Amino acid sequence: MKKFLSSLKQGGWRRPEILLMLMAIAVPLSFSTWNSLLNNFAIERVAFTGAEIGMLQSLREVPGFLAFTFIFVLLVMKEQSFALVSLALLGIGTALTGFFPTIIGFYCTTVIMSVGYHYYETAQQSLALQWLPKGEAPILLGRLLAVGGFASLLAYGLIFLLWGWVDLDYQWVYLAGGAVTVGIALFAWAAFPSFEAPVPQRKHLVLRSRYWLYYALTFMGGARRQIFVVFAGFMMVEKFGYSVTAITLLFLLNQAFNMVLAPKIGGLIVRFGERRALTFEYIGLIGVFSTYAFVEDPTLAAILYVIDHAFFALAIAMKTYFQKIADPGDIAPTAGVAFSINHIAAVVIPAAFGLIWLINPSLVFLAGAGMAGISLILTQMIPSHPVPGNELRWQKPLPNVQPAD
Repeated sequence: MKKFLSSLKQGGWRRPEILLMLMAIAVPLSFSTWNSLLNNFAIERVAFTGAEIGMLQSLREVPGFLAFTFIFVLLVMKEQSFALVSLALLGIGTALTGFFPTIIGFYCTTVIMSVGYHYYETAQQSLALQWLPKGEAPILLGRLLAVGGFASLLAYGLIFLLWGWVDLDYQWVYLAGGAVTVGIALFAWAAFPSFEAPVPQRKHLVLRSRYWLYYALTFMGGARRQIFVVFAGFMMVEKFGYSVTAITLLFLLNQAFNMVLAPKIGGLIVRFGERRALTFEYIGLIGVFSTYAFVEDPTLAAILYVIDHAFFALAIAMKTYFQKIADPGDIAPTAGVAFSINHIAAVVIPAAFGLIWLINPSLVFLAGAGMAGISLILTQMIPSHPVPGNELRWQKPLPNVQPAD
């Protein structure tokens, strides 16, 4: 936060990086509120089992699968405006959640929230990779994660402190989190000028064979993420009986680590490169998921949950790998395509693995360990110095590669 505040003093605050930071603050205020209450709300108010929570998460990921349509919206709306509209929709969906405590109601508000969240994330990733210089991108992306972690920490902290003392109902907590996000989106719309991208973006879908490794890593990352997002948290409530305050405390710890680690991880990626950073992540995840499968101690489960979340910051390396190999005009269309690829598995896994959960929850986490193993193998193909024409480790660099149209 010190670096965020100091940046406000340097050259004015109406700058692209400040807008990115403001949006990074707005998102967790809604999404972290929705996420921290998700499993308890689902079990206590809507009487979900593993099958229903899996279906909910599959529905939540459908807008992510359709993120490739983002590029068509850019035919009629600027990326920056679309990001802010999506941000407001995220807030609206969150605000409505508590007022519809039925299976269909929960599904519908989740889809509204998810449309805003996934289209915002697609636009934000595209804008960040366009606006941030390549040499500093890992560090600046780490700072954005840290700022978002601070906002999540604030949201989780308020829920943790007020839930027991004030006896708040779910609907008012959801309403507060969503309303603040909408307010920030409206402020950003009014306060910031329209920033132009350094390179005009193509307004059609882009699929290039030389990006195949990025696509593969993105696909596996989406599959791995679902194991954590859907089933690790659900296990904490269903198997170990964690309350709202206990789950929120775990989220507080996660975001505290994010605030501290994310900027440092960005610096480590600059120093050691994307391949080594992702190798460390996937080796760690194999161990975490394998232990999840057989854990019986609630304290150990909580420790695994925090470690698992800490690895997410290393996904910066995947984004900066693409930034280094990409034709600059491909960033926006590829952001949409990559989000869709990321969510192919995300649409299928929650519902399918929800049924597996009913048979044997350990199988879900062992499958997660297998996914991390596949990602580890793919990661070894990233070169030490990725650039256009040198996308793979054992590939002979091509001289004077021209951007493709």
